Amino acid sequence: MAGYFITFEGIEGSGKSTQIKLLVDYFIEQQIPHLSTREPGGTPIAEAIRKILLDPLCSEMLPEAELLLYSASRAQHTGELILPALKAGKIVISDRYYDSTTAYQGAARDLDYTVIDLLNSFATFHTVPNLTVLLDLPVEEGFKRIDHRDLDRLEQEDISFHKKVRQQFLSIAKKHASRYLVLDALKAPELIHNQIVRALNF
Repeated sequence: MAGYFITFEGIEGSGKSTQIKLLVDYFIEQQIPHLSTREPGGTPIAEAIRKILLDPLCSEMLPEAELLLYSASRAQHTGELILPALKAGKIVISDRYYDSTTAYQGAARDLDYTVIDLLNSFATFHTVPNLTVLLDLPVEEGFKRIDHRDLDRLEQEDISFHKKVRQQFLSIAKKHASRYLVLDALKAPELIHNQIVRALNF
């Protein structure tokens, strides 16, 4: 079986972690070879970059530096972990991938989309997910869901920042409708999970 690449996108508090766990449990039950990972992160080098990117003490980070750090993390993550797993025929599930950079650094940070697209393509070795699940919900609801935890540097951005992110995700989903599954993240987790399983095509 050829590899199959699934990415999960959405604003903070959209329920990505919950849905990824349910999907992993499903693959285990079905005895389907898989790998679950995350961005930024996934490998020792990429995880080290993640610590810098999400550290609230790095509030002085310039948008340009942020973009390049995400790209560096993604290149290591894709080349070291994702591509070998796909080549081995595994299903790869990633909590975020390059669409997050288009949404966060493009729409919310107002960086040049042409530069972002070039870096995304370069850092992923031109890898495109087979399926991207967008868990969509109002930003206010997302904030309620994460108000109990210590917020990282990006989670601490104001509500207008996250509204730009949400709108850009919806825009990306329309532009790439053939690989996107947009789901209402306000629905019950099991219902969302069932919708994801029905959308799998491998």
